[in-house]
Amino acid sequence: MEIRRIDDYNDKRFRKDILLQHCAFLADERPCGFEIVAPDSAVVDAWDYGDEKMLSGLIEEFRFFAGHISRFYDRDGKLLREFPPVSVFRVEIEKIQPSQFYVDEEKLRAVASFIKSSEDIVIPLMPAEDERTFISLDGHTRLVLALERGYRFANGFLEDGGTVAIEFAKEARRRGITHVSDICKLSHEEYEVKWNRFCDGFLEG
Repeated sequence: MEIRRIDDYNDKRFRKDILLQHCAFLADERPCGFEIVAPDSAVVDAWDYGDEKMLSGLIEEFRFFAGHISRFYDRDGKLLREFPPVSVFRVEIEKIQPSQFYVDEEKLRAVASFIKSSEDIVIPLMPAEDERTFISLDGHTRLVLALERGYRFANGFLEDGGTVAIEFAKEARRRGITHVSDICKLSHEEYEVKWNRFCDGFLEG
C-alpha cells in the first residue's frame, strides 16, 4: 500500500479545511482526510474503516506529522485507535532554535486560516545542547505566524530528531538564524527551489 500526503490546497477530492491543515492523504490513490477536533483527537474520514492494515498505515503516517494526536475516531464518534497520551507543555518561542531557514508564504496563509490562538500551535521539539533552549523539528510556519500575531508562547512535545535535526540547527545558526524571527519568508516557487535544493544536497552528503 502506498500512502502519500497531499500538499495541494485545491484538490477537489478533499474538503478545503482538511487541505489547509495538511491533513489530506491518499492510500493507493484513494482519499482519506483527518479532522483535528481536540488537542489530542482527530476524526478519520476514510472510505473503509474495516481495512485494518490501511487504517493503521494512514494513522501511522498522520502521526509522523502530528505526533501529539493520540485518539482517533470514525465519523460516528466510535473510537478507532488510542495511543498513550503525549505530554504537551508551554514553551517560550524566544527559547526555540529553528532547524529550518525559510517558510513558504503560501503555506503561511493556509496556516493562518485555522490557527485561532496560541493553544492551536503544537510543535515537536528536542532539547538543544545548551539545555536552556529547544530545537524545533517541525512547525516553523506556525511559529512564524505566532510571532506575527504577537504570541510569546507555543505548545510543544518532545521527540528525538536525531543527528539530522542537530546538524540542520547548526547550519541555521551558521546562517544567522538563531531565533524564529530570523526565518525568511519566500514565495512558494522560491521556497521549493531553495529549501528543497538544500535538503537534497545535505542528505546526499
